[in-house]
Amino acid sequence: MSFDVAAARASFPILSRAVHGKPLVYLDSAASAQKPQAVIDAMTALMRGAYANVHRGLHALANESTDVYESARASVARFINAPSPDTVVFTKGATAAINIVAAGIDFEPGDEIVLSVMEHHSNIVPWHFLRERKGAVLKWIDVSDDGAIDLEALEVMIGPRTRMVALTHMSNVLGVRTPAADIVRIAHSRGVPVLLDGCQAVVHGAVDVQALGVDYYAFSSHKLYGPTGIGVLYGKAERLAALAPFEGGGEMIETVTQDKITYNTPPHRFEAGTPPIIEAAGLGAAIAWLGELDRAAIAAHEHALRDRLMDGLRGLNWIRLYGEAADKGAIVAFNIDGAHPHDVAQIVDRHGVAIRAGHHCAQPLMARLGVTATARASLALYNTAEDVDVFLDALVKARKMLA
Repeated sequence: MSFDVAAARASFPILSRAVHGKPLVYLDSAASAQKPQAVIDAMTALMRGAYANVHRGLHALANESTDVYESARASVARFINAPSPDTVVFTKGATAAINIVAAGIDFEPGDEIVLSVMEHHSNIVPWHFLRERKGAVLKWIDVSDDGAIDLEALEVMIGPRTRMVALTHMSNVLGVRTPAADIVRIAHSRGVPVLLDGCQAVVHGAVDVQALGVDYYAFSSHKLYGPTGIGVLYGKAERLAALAPFEGGGEMIETVTQDKITYNTPPHRFEAGTPPIIEAAGLGAAIAWLGELDRAAIAAHEHALRDRLMDGLRGLNWIRLYGEAADKGAIVAFNIDGAHPHDVAQIVDRHGVAIRAGHHCAQPLMARLGVTATARASLALYNTAEDVDVFLDALVKARKMLA
């Protein structure tokens, strides 16, 4: 197979619109990707023709909605090669998924969690809760100037009190892909479980949780061309069975009496209340749509765009790039000398180019880089070489305005 970017772009209605009278160049997919028509249609179809609450209903609509919901779970399991749909928990997003794990493990004062300085706040704040409330200790792995994690430092960091290694699989700022299989191997050799934040990695390449051997894997739908409001927590069956539930309510119980409750089995134990039914239809459709494409060809397309963008930025002597490790995805962080990233983002927006500016929910990484913020251009399968060139031209114009 090969990848036809023009055909892919035609699947995204929003890409035909203009912004400030200019064709839209969307380079903010690391924050949230646009949605193909297949996702929009799947969600609309469920609302129009078969919507009802899932599970326990005895009427036709309830059964049809339940089939859509559970089919989406099975699709996710196949997508990440989980051993069973029962190891896939639907959550509100990756943030909720990580909170489920952090809240469900019995930590004692002095127990340690190993993080890296380039984690997203979603993989920092839940562990800070444990530091504040249970006396857990956070230990931080530094990264090199190009964003690479030092595996030798990880080995030294893991000690007898380490209860969790929680790391990104791909940085949302630098685009650097971490050596996940080696991280899991090192942690498991010390008897320590691993949680990976896969929000970016699952978009830009195939993920096989069984091959990785990872204990927990979290990602969001909305970065994967699906809707907001739904995410995924994968967990090994024995790990999920040992987690205390994070939220209480309907669906997550077997029995409730005035004296006691008994919990449902995973994954339902962690899906209290009415779940994201319509969003599950959208996520299932996004995965099905991606499944019709050659993901290796998409990766090659994205890498070519990344190289074109980085080569163009390197040719501008007033640009500073961040994160140039060899195994880097299609996310590029940069600054213009003497200009605030917010100003840069607002000026290129006038040329129809959407980028992100700020700390990207990664303030420890900003401190490591010695900045308060960066601009970030993130590429997706629907971007083109022309998008890159329009953006580079907009940056030159922004530089002139800011000089």
